[in-house]
Amino acid sequence: MVINSKGRMYTQRVQPKLALIQVDLPPEAFSPAWMPNQTSFLVINGPGMNALKIPLVVPCAVADGVSVWEWSGSALDEGDEAANWFSHYIGKPSRLVRFDESSAYRPVNSDYARTHTVNFTDMYPFLLLSQESVNELNEHLSEPVSLNRFRANLIVDGCKPFSEDLWDEIEINGLVFHGGELCDRCKVPTINQETAEMGSEPTKTLMKFRSDKILRPSAQKHQGKVYIGQFMVCTNYSGETGKAIRVGDHVRVLKAFSSYDECIILGSPALPFGTD
Repeated sequence: MVINSKGRMYTQRVQPKLALIQVDLPPEAFSPAWMPNQTSFLVINGPGMNALKIPLVVPCAVADGVSVWEWSGSALDEGDEAANWFSHYIGKPSRLVRFDESSAYRPVNSDYARTHTVNFTDMYPFLLLSQESVNELNEHLSEPVSLNRFRANLIVDGCKPFSEDLWDEIEINGLVFHGGELCDRCKVPTINQETAEMGSEPTKTLMKFRSDKILRPSAQKHQGKVYIGQFMVCTNYSGETGKAIRVGDHVRVLKAFSSYDECIILGSPALPFGTD
């Protein structure tokens, strides 16, 4: 994660040019049992910048006072070379830090999944979205947007548009995922991921058919937000199982809500995980 001089996270919301950064990991890094060695690097590229190579072995330096939303604590500092690279690219003092999985603890920032944890992710560890939902949205836009604007890490195909909203529990290759809440959208989807330019779409159009007022008109209070995609947590993952998700895996819906009145929309009175 890139932080400013006060230790606060940088995101595309305030630094849209972060969208243009490309990262590459060694292919073997995606194997469940893989461990980095002295020749393992994360390679970072940005427009007008030389490639930055970050060793994947755990660094020794510590950065105190790092913060992400409500969480604050210590993180592992990736060194002065990385700090200088990002400071030059962003144009402001910056450092690159890594979540310290050996000592830091950050619960999901939601009453519906407090027993689950994340590292430097905004909200949940997983965000589910279907290609069909983006296709349907593009039918309403004069200029189509790419799926990468929505930053999902579970992308499914072959379902009806927005049907994933109502999936309460799914299974992929033996791993079970539980729905958290529908993803309310900030300004990141309005940033073109190829140019870093910010506009009003697709939020302006989503407001017409994907706002909480449209999805749940009977609610007593509306937030005035738009929703696309669903946050999720994995309920049975263990590093010892060796299970992994791969492109092409089938998705099985185990449980589904019958309507938006049952699913969790930010601000709704639904019950948290583990509550009877």
